[in-house]
Amino acid sequence: MAPAGARGTLRRITEVYARLLDHLLVVSVALIILPVSLQIFARFTDLLPRYIWTEELSRFLLVWMVMIGAMVGMREGTHFNVDLFPGLKGRAKAAADILAGVFVLAFGAVFLWWGIEFTDFAWFRISELAELPLWLIHIAWPIAGFTWIVFQGERMWDDIQALRRGARDGA
Repeated sequence: MAPAGARGTLRRITEVYARLLDHLLVVSVALIILPVSLQIFARFTDLLPRYIWTEELSRFLLVWMVMIGAMVGMREGTHFNVDLFPGLKGRAKAAADILAGVFVLAFGAVFLWWGIEFTDFAWFRISELAELPLWLIHIAWPIAGFTWIVFQGERMWDDIQALRRGARDGA
């Protein structure tokens, strides 16, 4: 068992990482507006040329926006959250959450393990139109998997502590 100081430090690191992800999510949403707007205006007016790279950049940004959103959702406990037994309290809820968490950890491990292979496949490739390095989009999968494991591990630690103490959520 790690000392309280180490747990506190790890908790602060994950909080800073979660805030960074929040900011990156805002930036990705803001950035996607430009290429999508260029696509729309180019289709309906003759004022702008029809840039093909905007579609590809939009796709890259959309993938990152979804993956970052999934990471933020994991931190907030809103992603992968299916409450089959809403009436559970205390230790029973903690035990059910730990069981569900095992499956989330497995899912995160799949994204991490095969995401690394997916990224390796794209390492020396470029996109067809914008000639962007494909690893920039593929690396979102292992990063998401790693982040899910970290955030779910943190949640499971809290559930284990609730099991040990015998109380949670006021029960």
